Amino acid sequence: MHVRSFIEEMERLAPPDLAEDFDREKIGLVIEGRPEISTVCCALDATPKVVNAAVMASADMLVVHHTPLWTPVTTVTGRLAGLMRALLSAEINLYVMHTNFDRAPEGVNNALAELLSLRDVTPMSLGCIGTSTLSAAELSQRLGGHIRLWGDVKKISRLAIVAGSGFDPALLDEAQAQGADTFLSAEMKHSVARMAPLPCIEATHYDLEAPAMRRLAARRGWQYIEDPPLQKIIP
Repeated sequence: MHVRSFIEEMERLAPPDLAEDFDREKIGLVIEGRPEISTVCCALDATPKVVNAAVMASADMLVVHHTPLWTPVTTVTGRLAGLMRALLSAEINLYVMHTNFDRAPEGVNNALAELLSLRDVTPMSLGCIGTSTLSAAELSQRLGGHIRLWGDVKKISRLAIVAGSGFDPALLDEAQAQGADTFLSAEMKHSVARMAPLPCIEATHYDLEAPAMRRLAARRGWQYIEDPPLQKIIP
């Protein structure tokens, strides 16, 4: 498949117009490699481990959710230089789907709702709400065992989910107005937690967004490369 045909296919899956304004020029083909695509790898982030694994797999394309080029680049040194050197020398294309994939019908939040077996799912402006039969402990198991509870999380009936960093006061208010009784996202701030109108469940950014990339890879026969952040609990 030519790289242009690959891009067209990805844009049908996650139209660029769905992306937030801050994602402008940070999604799509951000590094150009060889024109013909046969072997594709997929990951949440283009970390050194992920890029090295893609090189070892002789990948022609690496599809990720988070771009390694968050800000305009004026110098290429250190870890960024190593990352770029590995991709460019192996002629690997790097394709990014970020907030456009969050909002896509078969995207990040859809995959998370599927993982958590949510039913009667209704959309939010960024995320969705569904009926849950899982306890907090069962939800934790599905998410890899890394959650933190904020507020009095008892029986979860209507769960609002926003994959990634979604603990935004406006989203919390929106979820409450739509009948949610619990809110799941990542990277809670103290100031937000103190004023949250709903009990909240905080998972890791990786555990909420990786399921969509795993599902994408599985459905298309790509290789998914796991690289979660190292976490240690010190008693």
